[in-house]
Amino acid sequence: MSQGLPADEPPIHDLIGVGFGPSNLALAIAVAEHNAASPARAVTAHFLERQTSFGWHRGMLIDDATMQVSFLKDLVTLRNPASRFTFLSYLKERGRLVDFINAKSLFPLRVEFHDYFEWCAARLDDGVSYGHEVVEVRPVEADGQVHHYDVVSRGADGTASVHRARNLVLATGLRPRLPEGMETGERIWHNSELLHRVDGVDADAARRFVVVGAGQSAAEVTAYLHDRFRSAEVCSVFARFGISPSDDSPLANRVFDPSAVDDYFGAPEDVKRMIMGYHANTNYSVADLDLIEDLYRRTYQEKVLGVERLRWFNTSRAVEAADTGSGVRVVVESLTTGKRTDLDADVLVYATGYRPGDPLALLGAAAERFHLDDQGRPLVERDFRITADAAVRAGVYLQGGATEHTHGITSSLLSNNAVRSGEILDSILQRRPEEALQPAAV
Repeated sequence: MSQGLPADEPPIHDLIGVGFGPSNLALAIAVAEHNAASPARAVTAHFLERQTSFGWHRGMLIDDATMQVSFLKDLVTLRNPASRFTFLSYLKERGRLVDFINAKSLFPLRVEFHDYFEWCAARLDDGVSYGHEVVEVRPVEADGQVHHYDVVSRGADGTASVHRARNLVLATGLRPRLPEGMETGERIWHNSELLHRVDGVDADAARRFVVVGAGQSAAEVTAYLHDRFRSAEVCSVFARFGISPSDDSPLANRVFDPSAVDDYFGAPEDVKRMIMGYHANTNYSVADLDLIEDLYRRTYQEKVLGVERLRWFNTSRAVEAADTGSGVRVVVESLTTGKRTDLDADVLVYATGYRPGDPLALLGAAAERFHLDDQGRPLVERDFRITADAAVRAGVYLQGGATEHTHGITSSLLSNNAVRSGEILDSILQRRPEEALQPAAV
């Protein structure tokens, strides 16, 4: 660790955001709006993103897939409905506002919402370094206390850059989850790779696909492959008896309200587990009822016509998968009978969800200064700041799934994005030292 501050210290930002997906994009908007409204208390911020341009689940931007959250839960509306960054402002500029209203839907196409994200990001380009992967975080000490972090990033050309900040906001996203012992390969994919890799499959030669999973992504992949490869079987494998519908009823949806974060955060651990158990079916291993019904109609139609391309292996699991050189052999085992079925497929797609990465991995040895609970998870305060030793004055905030155990089911979703970003910004402002309260460029 650095002892004392060098005479030629670099400019100090109020915050550096690591990752520039929807979470930190919402934070960047909150910062821009704060600075426009309060230039005397302006916040200096910069964001580092390893992708070369903005991108959010590009591998699943299927043409007809829709969002599962209302357009009103965009990047700003729940925090500032008058913002110029709302989805409605985007529609107005794109010339589709009236058309969208006439469509009578709360749920835009996913490709459209992605375009909205890109539209917002383009207005904040000056504050983002794309193609920069953060490789190290160095705490900077003075008088025995950590006042800043030096964030080292490496560009595509190998050049290293250093940004110094009073606070870090980590929004490094989720990692694809695979069953234990399984790995992706040329013919074994996670669904996040779908659109990046599917063009490499010969539509005329393909004979069978296997999709493992029971959630929205699995159902979407199954429908997509069934539509695209008209001569191929699509085999859906999942442990449940059937694909369960998501509970999007109005009262259940209140679990995504901003106020629900307070309720969850203050609840005892046993109550938190109870809430997650009761309401997991609002998000996990469930699919939209319309999509489930569409898949069932396909199944029934094929039975009537006598050509069944859509096959269901329910109460089953894929226990083996091996690349044979010309395809992949998948062994499917029935959980009820133990019977095993060998499926020779062109591609196996795991639609088995995501997991949060280790939020403290970037901090290296300094991670020891941050506190964990008895399960090894970060202890996170209500303002999304990780609890640390008293000598650590510089803050580290978390956005995303790494806070689900403390802040509830909305942590990795878009629902509370706008409000959460405002709360993080408010916390940074309230904790900012007096000497930093001066006009600053964005």
